[in-house]
Amino acid sequence: MPDSVSISAHAKFNAFLRVLSKEDSGYHGLETVFSLLELSDSIEISKIPAGIELNVEGEYDTGPVSENLVFKAAELVLSATGNRFGVKIHLNKTIPVQAGLGGGSSDAAATLHAVNRLADDAIPRHELLQIGAKLGSDVPFFVSGAPVALAWNHGERLLRLPAPPQAPALVIFPKKGVSTAHAYARLDRTRQGEVKRGAVVLDDESLTTWGSLGRLGGNDFESVTWEQRPDIRDLFEKLVRTGPTLARLCGSGAALVGIYKLEAARDAAMEVIGEGSQRLIRTATRSTPAVGPVA
Repeated sequence: MPDSVSISAHAKFNAFLRVLSKEDSGYHGLETVFSLLELSDSIEISKIPAGIELNVEGEYDTGPVSENLVFKAAELVLSATGNRFGVKIHLNKTIPVQAGLGGGSSDAAATLHAVNRLADDAIPRHELLQIGAKLGSDVPFFVSGAPVALAWNHGERLLRLPAPPQAPALVIFPKKGVSTAHAYARLDRTRQGEVKRGAVVLDDESLTTWGSLGRLGGNDFESVTWEQRPDIRDLFEKLVRTGPTLARLCGSGAALVGIYKLEAARDAAMEVIGEGSQRLIRTATRSTPAVGPVA
């Protein structure tokens, strides 16, 4: 078994996102299509005699080390495999935080795989999925490695989908994040009682291109985000005017994503929108599964 591994942790966006009624548990049911982006953090993990050491590099504040999902993921795998060794983790943070891009969840999923590899893959993949579900709603998707998946319940029920061909993508981050908890609270305040949704048919044709995925519906967080954050609404309107095949708020925000047919169209959109107070990230959708740990 290796003594050190490295792994990439990819960002995601939601091709559509429906938030269902709030349950007695306090959680909400979801209907969504998760899609990976090439944008990623990088993680290097090596064995040490005992304990967990985590070093985070990058411009984004990820909070106290002990509360980082990477730390918690490593802790869970080490405990499940008998604490035979410890790990030293270096996380290079590129994905913006409080952006709806799933960076923290992706980092956690990558850590689960990497520490498990150092333990000679002692935990079967299906059990890693169960561990991932304890860490957050998005984590099972990232653990699966699927480039695109339909998800429901709390995000832990997944159906892998054939990914549309890779397409150029533009991520816009307004440099001021959105708290997921606050976004759900605002959404709940706008609703009265049970949430009733219209009919939707998810057939092969509607799930095979970015354009057809875009026509399935939007993101339920968009309306409440536009009201609370007019700066994000204005950026979204600018994004839509550049003619993307699909334009969305990412998760609960604050990032936006636009998918284009051609790199030239994506790059032209970047020129039109411009880097003011917002950050523009040139990337692409991912059409192949995420790569696992590399020794």
